Amino acid sequence: MSPTSFTIRAVAPADVSSWRMLRHRLWPRASADDHARETEQLLAEPHRNAMVIAVSSKGEALGFAEAAIRHDYVNGCDTSPVLFLEGIYVIPDMRRRGIARALCSSVEQWGTSHGCVEFASDTAIDNIDAQTLHRALGFDETERVVFYRKRS
Repeated sequence: MSPTSFTIRAVAPADVSSWRMLRHRLWPRASADDHARETEQLLAEPHRNAMVIAVSSKGEALGFAEAAIRHDYVNGCDTSPVLFLEGIYVIPDMRRRGIARALCSSVEQWGTSHGCVEFASDTAIDNIDAQTLHRALGFDETERVVFYRKRS
């Protein structure tokens, strides 16, 4: 697949099935029912969530990004609210073409219009590809954390 152009737009009702398919590629452990429930919740709170999709000139879904406005403490941030990148995915054969950057730019503009001056994200400590992507998108690493738990 090698479209010459793509468009970034807010997820519309006609995009939901493609968005869910892309979400499943990013989060394959979640069931179809989980994705359906989560996307309905996201769509029900448009003042809190931004969901954008990249679509080729032929109408093919190429990637998506989801971001939320968080009012709680966000590691590494000094302000509130904070725009938080919850997920981003571009199909493998379309990577390194500016799609992820355009997706992030779109949600960042949305966050700015909603009063956010910081844009945060996270990834697993061993996910080197995601860390590389974040740096390429202009994110600065703020801290590393290892979580623990103890069952009582």
